Amino acid sequence: MTITITAFERSPDGGKGLARDTRVRWALEEVGQAYEVRLVSFRAMKEPAHLGLHPFGQIPTYEEGDLVLFETGAIVFHIAERHAGLLPDDANARARAITWMFAALNTVEPPILDLATARVLEGDKPWTRERLPLVEGRIRNRLGQLSARLGNAGWLDAAFSAGDLMMVSVLLRLKPSGILGEFSKLAAYVARGEARPAYQRAFAAQLAINAGKPSAG
Repeated sequence: MTITITAFERSPDGGKGLARDTRVRWALEEVGQAYEVRLVSFRAMKEPAHLGLHPFGQIPTYEEGDLVLFETGAIVFHIAERHAGLLPDDANARARAITWMFAALNTVEPPILDLATARVLEGDKPWTRERLPLVEGRIRNRLGQLSARLGNAGWLDAAFSAGDLMMVSVLLRLKPSGILGEFSKLAAYVARGEARPAYQRAFAAQLAINAGKPSAG
């Protein structure tokens, strides 16, 4: 069955890999699954056809036969369970990889998204100057804890897994802020993720859309 995902017709980041469809593209590339991309405009995202796929009017969505999914964590987990390459065979290692997926989305990403909100959406508010240091402090606290756990290891739990894919995807959002660069082990960890051929293919596919070129999955 053909896999179809949705993505921004024009990504707000200009194709720098921060839009969440990159995570799904990366997962599909890692497991060697071909996919098609249906581009949607911001207007179309709020129309009934798309809301039938994603009740919150966002991207990406995932369609495979009668199956329709939304939320990148759920989509990547489905891909990892259905195809070899993103979850270990050992049951305990598999559980740990899934734990890291949840940690990336529920523990590490929220303060990072809070920073984007504070800078972009609330940048003109009178409280922003006082709030920013608090938000940045929470991020640095989380990164310090994550860096200590990672140590000198290549990946979070032995071999690369869906947990690393989600964690690297989350941390990538920090690169423009400069905060990631304060944690050399995490910066190197993210660079290892970016260097993976599957990530490079996913990044190039999204960039091609924003450069006006046809996307290939």
